[in-house]
Amino acid sequence: MKFLFPLFLFALITIALPVIIHLFNFRKFKKIYFTNVRFLKEVKQETQSKSQLKHLLVLFCRILAISFLVFAFAQPYIPSENKKAVTGDKVISIFLDNSFSMQSMGESGNLFEEARKKAKEIAGAYKPTDRFQLLTNDFEARHQRIVNKEEFLEQLDEVNISPAVKNISEIISRQKDLLLNQDQINKYAFLISDFQRSIVDFESFKNDTLIEFKLVPVKSEQNNNLYIDSLWFKSPTRLLGQSEELVIRVKNASNIPFEDVPLKLFINGQQKAPASINIEANSTQEHVMVFTINEIGENKGMVKITDYPISYDDDFYFSFNVAKHLPVLAINSDKESPYLNSLFGKDDFFVFTNVSDKNMDYSLLVKNKLIILNQLKTVSSGLAQELKKYVHNGGNIFLIPAPDMDIESFKIFLSSLKSNYYTALDTNYTKASRINLEHVLFKNVFEKIPENMDLPFVSSHFAISKSTHSNEEELIRLQNGNMLLSKYASGKGFVYLSAVALRNENGNFHKHALFVPAMYNIAMHSEPFHPLFFTIARDEIIESKQNLQADEIFRLISEENGFDIIPENKIIDGKHQLILHDQLKMAGNYSLKSGNQNAGSISFNYSRKESDLSYYSLPELTMLVENMGFLNFLILDSENKNLTTALEDLNLGKRLWKLCIIFALLFLFTEIILLRFLKK
Repeated sequence: MKFLFPLFLFALITIALPVIIHLFNFRKFKKIYFTNVRFLKEVKQETQSKSQLKHLLVLFCRILAISFLVFAFAQPYIPSENKKAVTGDKVISIFLDNSFSMQSMGESGNLFEEARKKAKEIAGAYKPTDRFQLLTNDFEARHQRIVNKEEFLEQLDEVNISPAVKNISEIISRQKDLLLNQDQINKYAFLISDFQRSIVDFESFKNDTLIEFKLVPVKSEQNNNLYIDSLWFKSPTRLLGQSEELVIRVKNASNIPFEDVPLKLFINGQQKAPASINIEANSTQEHVMVFTINEIGENKGMVKITDYPISYDDDFYFSFNVAKHLPVLAINSDKESPYLNSLFGKDDFFVFTNVSDKNMDYSLLVKNKLIILNQLKTVSSGLAQELKKYVHNGGNIFLIPAPDMDIESFKIFLSSLKSNYYTALDTNYTKASRINLEHVLFKNVFEKIPENMDLPFVSSHFAISKSTHSNEEELIRLQNGNMLLSKYASGKGFVYLSAVALRNENGNFHKHALFVPAMYNIAMHSEPFHPLFFTIARDEIIESKQNLQADEIFRLISEENGFDIIPENKIIDGKHQLILHDQLKMAGNYSLKSGNQNAGSISFNYSRKESDLSYYSLPELTMLVENMGFLNFLILDSENKNLTTALEDLNLGKRLWKLCIIFALLFLFTEIILLRFLKK
């Protein structure tokens, strides 16, 4: 047993007062003379014996009453686990998990409301003078400060469920940053959560023993969930009237199978391809839904399944653009290529333009998705600089060499794009030996691969350097090991290199059956990649799909949700980047407006991080903390327990001052009984 205020024990000196009173408070007897005192002497002895016993009992009660009263002021306690009781002001950070998984039902009802109740009980264990911080998954600015107990409870009542999800390491790091800047010596951090396995990452942060961390798990009774994890198209480009294959990944995070689950696809509000799926327990299934694109421009889609009671991850939103035209620019040295004119000029989908490298307008570059450098003899420094900027921002260029080109100027230009470059002209006859049929350019070109395929030949070609540092993708390889056609990533765009000129004397690639699908697919894949969807609270920076004026003001709108904001707009490398600053909270398809002009559609989905309802049990969490060696971490079993009482006992031990008061009153009452009712 220990005392919280041991200096009060000096007051035990007051025990001497009743002892002194007892010693000097002798009774004086008056002498009366009797003729026969034999019987009176026996009475006198009996009366003095009873009086002495009464005085001793009263003295004993007074000493004990004073002693227990002094003990009560000294506040004795039995320390918990040999810990010393904590005194002084404290600062407490309490994290309340308000993610979607907290909508599950626990033994006491809604898990989130149970967690809120636990947070109030924690606050009740501390004094009004202690300071508090409330933290949620939203990491709101108003929660990044210390408040008093009353304001903390007000903030607690205002917390709602949020789509934001944070890892345990992020939460603890945020609590550390705030608590270590406080002057109070006693620092505590509480984490109230369901502790899903997907968010627990103790290995990702550095522990600080100056702070005591207490984990308060709340147990969910629901572990089954069926949800849409992701989706994507099989082909990279969308065309009007084209049949599209949409791959939908569905996950069953439960121990039971699901049968005949409805799966619905909506495009621009119209249901396209209803289906049903059967999926085994704890498995993943990829289902393909086929539909035809009927509208030019922005298309908004949604895939939906039906699952109860966890439903936030049953809908998946996406959007894509169907271009009306695709602009292609050919920069020629001497004359236009009839093969390029025949391929691109006669297709209404392509807007094909020929210009001369001697008098071209550089502003044309950004207006085209693909730029073909057709047999240029040299690359001027000005053109090289503009093309480098164009590729860096997501443009694509295709180089067709001229037999008499300046190899050195092209080497400098291509090296600046971090791609391989032309080295020397090889006049030996050779044929193509391999086509990369796994590459997206050729993947769907052949229905059946013939055994003895007729491949193109070259009578003279340029050898291309071989560097392990370049992002080379082999498309067509020659028998001598050189590349006939290759691809290189550069910035946000791509560079395609042909090793042969489009001339009869150099080979037959331009007349071969491979030429048309290769060039066509290169053009089709030059459309900039835009994500089909973004994730709320994770993807905060969105790049506009269109090139607009620098002073444009954007609005992100959802009529269905009644949502309308003006996001922050930054222009980096000529591209508009929109910063949402955590303003978007609801999943759905949103329209991006610039004045009256439609600047695109953007789809947002909730994070699927918590869709797998797998939790750490209390013993598993305890073992995990022990294995990490976190001596300043404590797991509080909050099930069917009041945390206020548990924390008071934990902080101050088993306090005995109330028991001391009771004993002090008891002995005072006993003294009164002795003085009042014991016969003299």
